[in-house]
Amino acid sequence: MTYRVLISSRARRDLSQISRWWAENRDATQASQWYDGMLAALRSLNENPAGHPLAHEDERFPYELHELHFGLSSRATHRALFTIESDCVVILAIRHAAQREVTPGDISR
Repeated sequence: MTYRVLISSRARRDLSQISRWWAENRDATQASQWYDGMLAALRSLNENPAGHPLAHEDERFPYELHELHFGLSSRATHRALFTIESDCVVILAIRHAAQREVTPGDISR
């Protein structure tokens, strides 16, 4: 089964803010590579999204909360939090791996 991938407005803001921070504080080329790579990783959720692990915070939510890990090197620096609704994957937020865990008040469907 192929799923549609929807990126919430919150997750789009997260993408932009992370990429902008990386460009301003690290390297603009790497920021662009990260942004493009993360988008490709998100789009890849159209196949087998349930194969990704449940997030540590899953038990706090009234729906399954999965996470996709991503980084430019072999070390994942960020995670995309998503849920699966019927034939659709909804990306709810993108966070740095070192950020505190999310609560239901932080993100919504």
